[in-house]
Amino acid sequence: MQKYVSLQKKIGQTPLECMELWRTATNTPLDTPLTYAGRLDPMASGTLLVLVGDECKKKEQYLHLDKEYAFEILFGLSSDTGDVLGRLSHSDPVLFDERAISQTLQTLIGEIELPYPHFSSKTVQGKPLHTWAIEGRLHEIEIPTKTSEIYALKLLSTEAQARSEIYTQAAEKIETIAPVTEQRKALGNDFRRKDVRADWATFLHEGNESDLFYIAKVSCIASSGTYMRSLAEVIAAHLDTTGLAYAIHRTKIGTYRKVPIINGIWTKQY
Repeated sequence: MQKYVSLQKKIGQTPLECMELWRTATNTPLDTPLTYAGRLDPMASGTLLVLVGDECKKKEQYLHLDKEYAFEILFGLSSDTGDVLGRLSHSDPVLFDERAISQTLQTLIGEIELPYPHFSSKTVQGKPLHTWAIEGRLHEIEIPTKTSEIYALKLLSTEAQARSEIYTQAAEKIETIAPVTEQRKALGNDFRRKDVRADWATFLHEGNESDLFYIAKVSCIASSGTYMRSLAEVIAAHLDTTGLAYAIHRTKIGTYRKVPIINGIWTKQY
């Protein structure tokens, strides 16, 4: 039996849904243990590493692998989740030149202290942060941070999109999640999508539909546990604006290392 499989999680899927679809498609017996090593947010897509059978007992050995992402930062907006599935709190069209963004990215390579997203599974005093957030009690705790290593951070492309186009794409992503009706998850109230939809509708009508918003696509290789949602917000803050993770796609899971090349200059290889 294979020890693990690399699956592609879709936007809107939970890691569990992705994993169980693979079980069904491959006729893997129900009594064969499966577990994923490193989850992905609902709005994120990409590589999901799933351990199979006895390899599940070695999960801890897989949790510290480095990750590579391609993610998009939508400048001028912010949300309480750091992505399009949150309550919007700011909207202001802003444009940047590529040189300013590239220079900012270079300053963030190396060790960095990033706050955990308010809507994440990080536990504080025995309760996930997202529960503290939904209960409106974040003011009672100190938001934890994590020291990460950013190995590579590069601007891939930039584009400007109209307000109406951004609204349409965000609305489509929000609806990719199946309705959440389980009583044990009632506190989350279906990801608060009734309010989130209303926020995006307000965004659409609070300015001209042709207003342009700037989007930067960035590649990142980082140590395990680095939230691209937090990194997107930090990048925007360094550019004196707000931003959210408009798209997140995990492209690789592995070990990042430095190797020498023939001219004596060290280059980084993933």
